[in-house]
Parts: sequence; structure tokens; C-alpha cells
Amino acid sequence: MRRREVAAGIGAVSLAGAAAAQPPAVPARAPMGGAITDVPGIKVGHFTEARRPTGCTVILTEEGAVGGVEVRGAAPGTRETDLLDPGNLVEKVHAILLAGGSAFGLEAATGVVRWLEEKGFGFPAGPARVPIVPAAILFDLTVGDARIRPDAAAGYAAAEAAGTGAPAEGSVGAGTGATVGKLFGAARAMKGGIGTASVKVGAITVGAIVAVNAVGDVIDPVTGAVVAGARDAEGRRPLGATAAVLRGELPASMQAGMATTIGVVATDAALTKAQCKRLAGAAHDGLARTIDPIHTMADGDTVFALSTGKAGLPGNMMALGAIVPQVMAAAVLRAVRAARAVGPSPPGASELG
Repeated sequence: MRRREVAAGIGAVSLAGAAAAQPPAVPARAPMGGAITDVPGIKVGHFTEARRPTGCTVILTEEGAVGGVEVRGAAPGTRETDLLDPGNLVEKVHAILLAGGSAFGLEAATGVVRWLEEKGFGFPAGPARVPIVPAAILFDLTVGDARIRPDAAAGYAAAEAAGTGAPAEGSVGAGTGATVGKLFGAARAMKGGIGTASVKVGAITVGAIVAVNAVGDVIDPVTGAVVAGARDAEGRRPLGATAAVLRGELPASMQAGMATTIGVVATDAALTKAQCKRLAGAAHDGLARTIDPIHTMADGDTVFALSTGKAGLPGNMMALGAIVPQVMAAAVLRAVRAARAVGPSPPGASELG
């Protein structure tokens, strides 16, 4: 047999063997359950604005939790994130605020601070206790009357409503005005929302909550299918935005800060501020698995991490680094699957005919 024929034969056998060795298709996983409130020491409260699709969500840690943050989007809107740097003084925070309303929505944190002060929570500072409330906002001003946005009263109401039960998901709180799939313009977007999930591994609990308001599509990382995102020109089905760009379709022109996904991961393991920062970074991996494209020039993607220490055990950072992206990814999927159209907002994943 000639050398070429031998090589061809070997190639055929190798390809056949490789095909036979392929693992069977992975079945779709059942959605991860639970909520960030499964982490001891965490409460969640929503305020949903009735006059237009917007709102805010408070993650309360009244007794204080060690905090960290990682900002990866190019257009963030935040408050008190410098304080969370591991080299800075204050170790613990008393709440995290997630809000719609763009930069205006940061005002809602003032209401959370007022609520905490009234209850006697805060960092001891001379004659007073100063509540520490870092915050991040998302852009939802194009949905309804932009003059209506979360304010201090909204933040106070969200804190007042906070509890340890599983919070509502979808088009509530900070996710009320959220949309996804804006790469080809808001008219072809779909509804985003807020979602949560948790898992307990051994004696440690990890939870996440996220308001999904992305330029990109939301992808199921198991199947690769677009769950919610930019729709085709007829508005009937998700287009697959990145695939469309690769085919040569040009994205719509967008201003920086027109989107943003914001969230919190929490654990009852005892962590340092530096470890919390690493945990927040790991949570961004969960965003990257489920949102495509992610961390764009028009997104201000920000994730906070909290350690309540209630388990009384140190965290295994290798294990947590593997768990946290999974929990965050599950929360993203739950956010868009629970989302429904509100007023002038586009349809949710369950509403496409």
C-alpha cells in the first residue's frame, strides 16, 4: 500500500475512533433552586415602582458582613466601592443596594442608610453609628418616564420589606425595568429581570442574586441555546447576537452605560476582604458563562461578595471558586426565565409566541 493510502486509512480509523469515543449528549440540568436568603445573616427586600418599570433591591446584613467587589464593565455606576478595597479601613458592610434609574438610582442608598440608622445598625464612629451601604445601578431610563426613578424613599421601603424568605424573581425590584439583547437596538431586545439561587456544600452555603440588564444575550451554558436576547427583524425569536456579528451584521450605536448587570454573591463561610474580592471575581465567571457578549463598553457590570461567617468555618477558596460561578449562572438564567413584560417593556422569554 502506498504511503498516502496508509495515511488516509489511519486518518479514517482515527476519526472513526474519535467519533465513537465521544461522550453522550449531556441532558439539560434541572434549574438550581434556593435563594441568597438561604445564607444565614442575609435578608432581601424589593421596592417595585408602580408608575413605570423600575425599582431597587436591598440585600441586608444588619449585623455586618465582610464585603468585596469586582467591577468589570466599562460604564459602572457605584457608591462606596473604594471602601471595599482590602487595604482600606472598614471591614464590614450592613447592606448592598442594587437599583435601576441609572446614576439617579444611587439616591436610594440614602434611604437604606436612614433605615439602618433608625434600627441602631452601623459602624461605630464617635457619637454615632454610620451604616455602610455600597451600591450599584443599572440603566433602565428608556423604559417609561425617565423622570421616575428609585429615590431615598424607595430604598427605605425596600429595607423595610426585607426578610429571610425567598425573594420574588423576574420583573420586580432592581430587575423591573431590565432588558437584555440590546446589541441591535432596544426595539429588538427582550425582558431581563432579577434572579437568585443557592447551594449548600457540606456545612457551607453559597447564594447569589443578580439583576440582568445586559447588552448581550443570555445563554444556557449547558445547551448553548439563547434563552433571551436580541430578536430577529420580525421579533419572533432570539437571533443569536454574536453569531450575527460574525456573519457581518453591524451592532446598533449605543451610548456607554445603557445596560449593566449587577449582583451579589454571599456565603456563610468566614472570609477576609481580599478573599471576598476574589469571590466577586469568580462570580463574574458565572456572568461570562451565561451572557454573550459580556463586560462591554455599554455595560457597567458589578458584583459584590459578602461573607457573614455564620457557619463558623473558614472558606476553602478553591472550592468556593468552583461553586460561585455555577450559582451566579443559575441566578442569571432564573432572572430571564421569570421575567415578564411590564408596561412598555419588551416580551420575556416565556412570552414569545
